[in-house]
Amino acid sequence: MTDDGRIRARFVVQHPGFRLDVDLNLPGRGVSALFGHSGSGKTSCLRCFAGLDRPQQGYLQVAGELWQDSASGHFLPAHRRAIGYVFQDANLFPHLSVRRNLEYGQRRIPAAQRQVALEQALELLGIGHLLERLPASLSGGERQRVGIARALLTSPRLLLMDEPLASLDLKRKLEVLPYLERLHQELEIPVLYVSHAPDEVARLADHLVLLDEGQVRASGPLKETLLRADLPFALEDDAEAVIDGRVAGHDAAYQLLELHLPGSEARLRLPHAALPVGHGVRVKIKARDVSLGLQRAEGSSLLNLLPVAVDDWRALDAQVLLTLRLGEQRLLARITRYSFDQLGIQAGQTLWAQVKSVSLLAP
Repeated sequence: MTDDGRIRARFVVQHPGFRLDVDLNLPGRGVSALFGHSGSGKTSCLRCFAGLDRPQQGYLQVAGELWQDSASGHFLPAHRRAIGYVFQDANLFPHLSVRRNLEYGQRRIPAAQRQVALEQALELLGIGHLLERLPASLSGGERQRVGIARALLTSPRLLLMDEPLASLDLKRKLEVLPYLERLHQELEIPVLYVSHAPDEVARLADHLVLLDEGQVRASGPLKETLLRADLPFALEDDAEAVIDGRVAGHDAAYQLLELHLPGSEARLRLPHAALPVGHGVRVKIKARDVSLGLQRAEGSSLLNLLPVAVDDWRALDAQVLLTLRLGEQRLLARITRYSFDQLGIQAGQTLWAQVKSVSLLAP
């Protein structure tokens, strides 16, 4: 993707008691997550992207196409922006079948300009068997998948998703998440994904934007931004690192999945059913689940003993938060200041990370 494929946005919106002031330069593919607490400006920002709100100052360019520039008075209205918008509620027409709901989205686009075929959307979202049913007969997860398919059938240049899983219970969220991952893997359409759920963001996002009181606190690649010691992610008790791996094998006797890590000879093992060799996965490792030693522990019950190098650290009262390099990726570890001094830790030092728990995010 060339630089022209990026998304550039500058919005200033003044409401009574709240001001949104953001300046963003986002990737032109993959999932960019807008993350922050309630009232941080996530939905206000998304509405500006959609053209539903017109900021006092605004600039928006999507893949080289200018949608908005307040300096010149240019403003492309919402109905002319090539966007798909997925809300918390699927907002399906209750009197229309699933098929006719989908055809409604498809009819917005002339046949010659359609980028996503009906058959492709049905397969990606796993809803082909629902076509003749009415929305009232669908589960919450099924309704949301139909709503996402309808948005895709408008052949958007940009897909906006405003907390699409927030109204679902855990079972339905787990039902929908794999389909969102398929969209990420198989479509070129960039996604702006609003969420206040850290696990959703860690599982789906490539790029992370942290919003706080209408301001951008940070914007950057997910794995790097989660590790920044000046941001709340790394300082919280459940601080974690997200790393990528590929399936290297499976031990059927013990039901252990083995993962290869880029740039490292080390392997991660975790309890899981078999996955295809070479399949890409994303895992998370919490800082509190990593302990450190000068030598490789023998006779340990821990499955994962990994050689790491010390990148950086930050003192946190009685504890120290360390950033560790593992091949091409990085981990976090939180240990006591006493242990830090006893180990004589220095920058660049090689240590053994003993990992208590690894969680698979995206099988």
